[in-house]
Amino acid sequence: MSVSPSVLDVHTPFSSFVVVHSLTQDSLQSLYDKLTRKVHTIYNGERVGPGWLKYEFNGSIWDLEDDSDYTIFVWRQRQQIAPSEEDPVGPSSVSTTSAATITAPRNPVLHLHNPNQPLPVPPAYRNGSYYVFHPSRQIQSSARSNRSTKSKGTTGKGKKTTQSLHSHEDQVDADAQPSFKQVFNKFHSENGVRTVMGSIGPVQNVRMLLKAGYRHVYISRKFAQEHGFIPDDAAPGHYGYSGLVNIGTWPITLTPSTVPSSLPDAPPAHGSISSRTKRAKDGGKGPKPTMMTVYLSEEPHFDVVLGRSFIERRQIRLTSVDPTDVVCLDTGEKIECELVILKDGKGEIVTVT
Repeated sequence: MSVSPSVLDVHTPFSSFVVVHSLTQDSLQSLYDKLTRKVHTIYNGERVGPGWLKYEFNGSIWDLEDDSDYTIFVWRQRQQIAPSEEDPVGPSSVSTTSAATITAPRNPVLHLHNPNQPLPVPPAYRNGSYYVFHPSRQIQSSARSNRSTKSKGTTGKGKKTTQSLHSHEDQVDADAQPSFKQVFNKFHSENGVRTVMGSIGPVQNVRMLLKAGYRHVYISRKFAQEHGFIPDDAAPGHYGYSGLVNIGTWPITLTPSTVPSSLPDAPPAHGSISSRTKRAKDGGKGPKPTMMTVYLSEEPHFDVVLGRSFIERRQIRLTSVDPTDVVCLDTGEKIECELVILKDGKGEIVTVT
């Protein structure tokens, strides 16, 4: 029986290195410690933490932010190793030459970068092994370049006509891009986050962060004090100052949207006839509050954070096509959602991890 790889390949936008780390015996926090020591000089002594690590699996880039992500990461690495352990071809069927060319599975690869720092731009050195600068991320631009090169192979008037045609097609493709796709690209390029409006307990019209990267439902200390969730004179060291504290179960309601979902298979909007009929049968009181366990935190950017527990309870469906298209499958309602980009006093974008 083979042993899990004990070496990780790590790529940053500036350099690459390896660390000794057992996927089965070491923890995510110990990995943070090792990487912090490795990149101490590059990142001015900042500690590696949530939002810094990503990895590639099945052609997609995945975050490695918490223990749940780490468990999935370890499981995926074991899945990739398993086929080499269970070779259906018997030893007698493998030639000596083939056996000599068999290589061990490659080390797991991590991509590391501080999300609060910009990526290097030319003429500064950029590590080609970092996923952002990997050639596979530039397939689309390369394909267009090849198409233009092929058009140059024609002669005479046909050459100029073909080049002009392809240039026109490229421009048409850009102009024909749906508006929600443009918003989606802008959302990811500017580190935007989804926010929804609703109520929590007796407080109405609260803008809340909707992010699966958080596990529970949280409210900030200042918001909790202003609205009576905790005493006004709560002393330091209590009510979440030294850790997350459960402050009870509270009803949470989200504001429905009157605009239908952009996807063809989506449920009807809140203003549709079927939704109005359903609300009439329920007594016409509008959206039903969802009772959730709430924790106090020191999150400075949002009064309320709705994490995975809320998303799973409401069966919220998010789509990569339109980031503002948020649908609660338990009621079939689309929720009013806006993209918010946070900036500090200097105008620099603040990443919410």
